[in-house]
Amino acid sequence: MKKTAFCSIHEKLGAKMVPFAGFYMPVQFEGLMAEHETVRKTLGVFDVSHMGEFWVEGPKALEFVQWVTSNDASKLVDGKVQYSSYPNEQGGIVDDLLVYRFGPEKYLLVVNAANIDKDWAWVTKQNKFGVKLTNASDETSQLAIQGPLALKAMQKLTDTTVTDMEYYTFKVLKFAGIDNVLFSTTGYTGSGGCEIYFPNQYAETIFNAVMEAGKEYGIKPIGLGARDTLRLEMGFCLYGNDINDTTSPIEAGLGWITKFTDEKEFINKAALLKQKNEGVSRKLIGFEMIDRGIPRQHYEIVDGTGAVIGEVTSGTQGPSVKMGIGMGYVATTFSKPDTEIFIKVRDKNLKAKVVKFPFYKG
Repeated sequence: MKKTAFCSIHEKLGAKMVPFAGFYMPVQFEGLMAEHETVRKTLGVFDVSHMGEFWVEGPKALEFVQWVTSNDASKLVDGKVQYSSYPNEQGGIVDDLLVYRFGPEKYLLVVNAANIDKDWAWVTKQNKFGVKLTNASDETSQLAIQGPLALKAMQKLTDTTVTDMEYYTFKVLKFAGIDNVLFSTTGYTGSGGCEIYFPNQYAETIFNAVMEAGKEYGIKPIGLGARDTLRLEMGFCLYGNDINDTTSPIEAGLGWITKFTDEKEFINKAALLKQKNEGVSRKLIGFEMIDRGIPRQHYEIVDGTGAVIGEVTSGTQGPSVKMGIGMGYVATTFSKPDTEIFIKVRDKNLKAKVVKFPFYKG
């Protein structure tokens, strides 16, 4: 079991620690509901050091990124971030990721913790462009400071202006007295904020500075439990639940990060273009419970006659929306908003309806 550089800090703060994606991680501190609310209303800090970081460098860096990812990286400028996916050769998704452009010959790919080894093997295998690939995952720590007051609080720790940064941009700056910290206005919660990357040896210094800077605004440490409910209320896909090696980006509603331009060649482009043009037999939907009940992963989704039409991939009682919400794949004929569906909860078919993402509109 791997441990992040913050493990002893979490334990001192009384975190409930659990195994997650091969790491020993905090699932909650004070409690899921309170932590979720903290991020929606003020700010909280997550340890996301389990994520993976791959550097891509060289004259053909852009060509390589274009080949392995589905989005159009040629649209990136220095200091901009892009959400993307690695398509596989069978029409599924190897992983979803963030692409950072540092320059025409330098990119950073940020991948999911559970997929670091798989992704590294994949990008290495696809390197027919002679780019220099560096796996910096083990020496990189990352904190996500999320919530409406996050940038205001973090501004205290740097002389570089960060409060006016646009969504999905980044700067390399001096932060909490540490040089060359990567400060990115990205996140997985839908409540704004930033994610910061730095070498492991500065973990304690930066964590303490972040907590001190956020103290007057009520900052709290947040666990993986609230991270999941926050992302689900936004309709953000979680790899391993809502997308995987067998789900195509077209089925998953990720057509917007799958760009079919003449200039861009990428893995499995022709098959995915065919899906886009001809349609798919199932689609990922969001749904709200009408009957009282909490949907959970792998629950069956059925129609009015009780026939199985799909399966729940993620589900919870949304702390901010105050209702049962979920995501799942259904036969395409049942994917339109306001379509009535039923979730099979302990042998009862509970009524729900298809809705557009996000669930939380705050």
